[in-house]
Formats: sequence, structure tokens, C-alpha cells
Amino acid sequence: QVQLVESGGGSVQAGGSLRLSCAASGYTYSSNCMGWFRQAPGKEREGVAAIYTGGGSTYYADSVEGRFTISQDNAKNTVYLQMNSLKPEDTAMYYCAADYGPYGCSVVAGKAGYDYNYWGQGTQVTVSS
Repeated sequence: QVQLVESGGGSVQAGGSLRLSCAASGYTYSSNCMGWFRQAPGKEREGVAAIYTGGGSTYYADSVEGRFTISQDNAKNTVYLQMNSLKPEDTAMYYCAADYGPYGCSVVAGKAGYDYNYWGQGTQVTVSS
């Protein structure tokens, strides 16, 4: 059974930092694509960052480029999202996702037949001004 467990969310002031973790189990972690998404109340789900665990290639949404960094620890089957210079508009529930298909890796999901097959339960990030 595939499990994605997120942790690291919380409340910070604008300009602060948080690091989210996503521990994966129950599926082939290597040579796969894992991503972070977020959804604020009343808004659509937004792709934030993705990483191809086989080679380390990373992908970012324009809204977080330069502030967020996605990384991996293959020994722990864990993907991280380091979030710096946080803004109130970053407030959302953050979700980890795995196994992008049918091929490739991207922060764009749920369109044209491309999506992630597994999702975590989410961790809340709240940024106050």
C-alpha cells in the first residue's frame, strides 16, 4: 500500500521559512516523479514543485521560483520542500504527490491525461503578515 506522509507545516510570519517533508513507502521511489502541490480555500489546486528522483531534475511554478527548493534523500525515500521568504499568499494546505504519469515529470497535473497517482493527506502552512 502506497503511503505519502507529509510533515513540517505550521504558522510563520511573512519572510520566514519552513521545511516540509514527504516520506514515501509502498512503491518504487527511485526513478519516479514526486511533487508538491497546494490548495488554498476557494482556489484551485496549484502545482508548486516537482523532482525526478532518478536524476534530480527539478521543476517549479513561477510563483515560487527562487524562494522554494525541492530536494530528495533517496536513502530515506523522502522529498523535502524548503520554503524561504514566505508570503501570506503562500498560505494553503500543501500536498505531496507521487508517480506522475503516463510519463515525464511536471508541476502541471490533472490536465490532458497527466496526473499523479498517489497523494498525501496534506500539511497546513499559514503565513501571517
